[in-house]
Amino acid sequence: MELLHRRSIDALMLRALPLALADLAQPPIVAILIRSLIVTVLIFAMLGIATVWALDGSDPCGMLGLQSCRMGLSASGLGALILTALGIWLLFPAVALGVIAAYSDRVVKAVEAIHYPSAAAAAQPGGAGRAIMLGLRSTARLLLYNLLALPFYLLLLITGIGPIILFVIANGLALGRDFGEMVAARHGVPAWRRAWLRSTRIERGAIGIIITAVFLLPIVNLVAPLLGATMTTHLFHQRDEDELTKAPR
Repeated sequence: MELLHRRSIDALMLRALPLALADLAQPPIVAILIRSLIVTVLIFAMLGIATVWALDGSDPCGMLGLQSCRMGLSASGLGALILTALGIWLLFPAVALGVIAAYSDRVVKAVEAIHYPSAAAAAQPGGAGRAIMLGLRSTARLLLYNLLALPFYLLLLITGIGPIILFVIANGLALGRDFGEMVAARHGVPAWRRAWLRSTRIERGAIGIIITAVFLLPIVNLVAPLLGATMTTHLFHQRDEDELTKAPR
């Protein structure tokens, strides 16, 4: 009996993408998004406080070789406010994406609890060690893929849009693997998970490319990690729940 059966990319788009988009409105997933954005705001608030502490008593004029102008608490507070506002403007999407991505495993759990309760009950709880290893592999894979693509980025500069297309493809393939490992890590034994990863390369690559393209869109990119996690979860469970609960352990 075949362990996993393949579905075409058309079937994936017709089923996984609409389900994933609908899941973004589910209360547990909305709560995760709100929580992650609150954490992002708190990060900037702490950076602002640290900036006040760093600026208090500093002498920016002296650093430039001008007459001394040491900053007091009020001046350092104003400077920190300006710098923090600038940081929010420039860095908010990047920081928010990082925080939201850290909640992706919770998104997988929420989707399974809503749509695949039998599989959720049989899932293997994840630990900090597994999360760290997945994160390290993800980072290494993204660096490797982009280093390999770097010469081609440079060659494609003359085309204008070529580097962007290559960026979406290279990073999409890496993200597709990342999302697949994150979901599969909750079920079955290593050999069984590897078999599923091999059998879904095309589908996961398509998901990764979609999510990487979404990353390029301002504001909308905040939901990209959640969308990737939900789509891959549905891809993983697009077979009978009985088959998943009977996976070797």
